[in-house]
Amino acid sequence: MTSGKRKMPAWVSGRGCTHRQTRCDDIDSGNRPGGRPNGLAAILVTAFFSLAAGCLPGETYRAVAQTSDLVSRSELRVCADPANLPLSHENGSGYENRLAELFAAKLERPLAYTWFPMATGFVRNTLRANRCDVIIGYAQGHELVLNTNHYMTSAYALIVPKDGSLSGVKTLSDEMLDGKRLGIVAGSPPASHLARNGLIAMAKPYHLFVDRRVESPAIDMLQDLRSGTIDAAILWGPIGGPLVKADFPEFQITPLLREDHPPRLFFRITMGVRPGEKVWQRKLNSLIRRNSKEINAILLNAGVPLLDDMGTEIMGGD
Repeated sequence: MTSGKRKMPAWVSGRGCTHRQTRCDDIDSGNRPGGRPNGLAAILVTAFFSLAAGCLPGETYRAVAQTSDLVSRSELRVCADPANLPLSHENGSGYENRLAELFAAKLERPLAYTWFPMATGFVRNTLRANRCDVIIGYAQGHELVLNTNHYMTSAYALIVPKDGSLSGVKTLSDEMLDGKRLGIVAGSPPASHLARNGLIAMAKPYHLFVDRRVESPAIDMLQDLRSGTIDAAILWGPIGGPLVKADFPEFQITPLLREDHPPRLFFRITMGVRPGEKVWQRKLNSLIRRNSKEINAILLNAGVPLLDDMGTEIMGGD
């Protein structure tokens, strides 16, 4: 006798993913600031950040004793992806580049980058190799780095044409989405909501782990939305928001704040430093606290949808 359960595609849970699009699928999904991830988000945390550090899944990261003596006192050394727009780019056009410039100015140090694709071995070949001292955007609550306080809270978002029939949709359980084809990054937390709401069979998956120098799943998804290949796109807000603002003005972006079931779709972003470097962590925490208005202004100007710390309200430009 067979079960009546529908078998979900492997990409819903992230099995067989071949690509890394952003650093944000993997942060705190607990019920408190600094809480541990759980469920699908925890799977994504372990899978990606183990790969990024150059570890095998399940291998424990052995943090050796570190001191702040490893941190350069002559320049701000940033670990970054050279082709990860809208976040970072070697030409300096990403909003994480602008955050790095802000911090370098506040520290009164020149800015220097170590470029490496945000994929397998990123942490191992940059931060842990002592080639740089800070990752500008990193997951809250993961052991591969020592996290600063978070400087941004954002969420996955639904992107649809401004004048289309889906412009009033606020949740993934809305009946207006029935029979529609949605674009989704394979293995990302919203995939669980699509499965729960019976939307997964028609969904079009896009790769999670890629080298952004040769492939851009978020842009591909938005171009498919423009062409009518899909009816709506679901992207991490700090990627989708800036792309819509810069290149897809006919679309609107709606942060998904009202989902009633897990996994949570809002997450917190920190900076990452080497484990043990508490003095450097505290210095960055102080800069984050004292320059929060300037940080928010950079993010909002880029088009990042910012939320309050609990992910319940959209922040304005104040």
